[in-house]
Amino acid sequence: MNRTLLALLIALPHPLFAGSFKPPEGCTTYLTVQSRGCRVSNHYTCTADNPGDKWRADADQQGVYFLSRIDDEAQWVESIDLGEGSTQSLAAGAPDPASFSALMKGSDTFAFSLDQSNGTRTDVTGFDRLTGRSVTIDGVALQETEFEFTETDAAGTVLSHSRGNEYVHPGWRMFFAGPSEWEVDGEWQPVDGSPIKFIEPGEPGFEAGQPIFDCDAVLSFHLDTQQAAEGQRHDTL
Repeated sequence: MNRTLLALLIALPHPLFAGSFKPPEGCTTYLTVQSRGCRVSNHYTCTADNPGDKWRADADQQGVYFLSRIDDEAQWVESIDLGEGSTQSLAAGAPDPASFSALMKGSDTFAFSLDQSNGTRTDVTGFDRLTGRSVTIDGVALQETEFEFTETDAAGTVLSHSRGNEYVHPGWRMFFAGPSEWEVDGEWQPVDGSPIKFIEPGEPGFEAGQPIFDCDAVLSFHLDTQQAAEGQRHDTL
């Protein structure tokens, strides 16, 4: 079992990790984000990781369901589905690695592979591009991006396809979800996981374990699609 997955299974309260968020031993939470779509994300770093690596733990009303780790270039290093106990990790030797530094100059393309814990490999291609627009959410200044990506299996079958907008914080070197569309059975379905509230250490709601926005109005499709998105995008792989 993945080391971080095991640590969270031990550290987080039950049932299904309900309650306040506590990071694994040796890790420190630095930001809590309450978002649309009934999701709260706790962001943390761990002393055992490479400098610049960042973890994110996503929770719905039942508790934490997804973990992801990015590096300083916002590459999608590792993702863990806690419900299924499955993981995916960035394969070595990407032909076109994702680069936050390149994006900050205007745009970035990417092409890389992901190794799944079941032994399969998928390929991801796409782009991120600054739109030139800025937004301020809960007092935090963010730059808007547009993106599109496609994930395929070894046979070239499209597993997921998404396009839309996200937000980036240049200082934090992080992406946050925005309004997007996911192609499902040939039709585009909207999903919006935009951040609403940013909470830093010492502020009320820091390390919250329960989401507070849209939780009584989210349809099952949006929940399923958004959770799938958590394994596929920067804020959201």
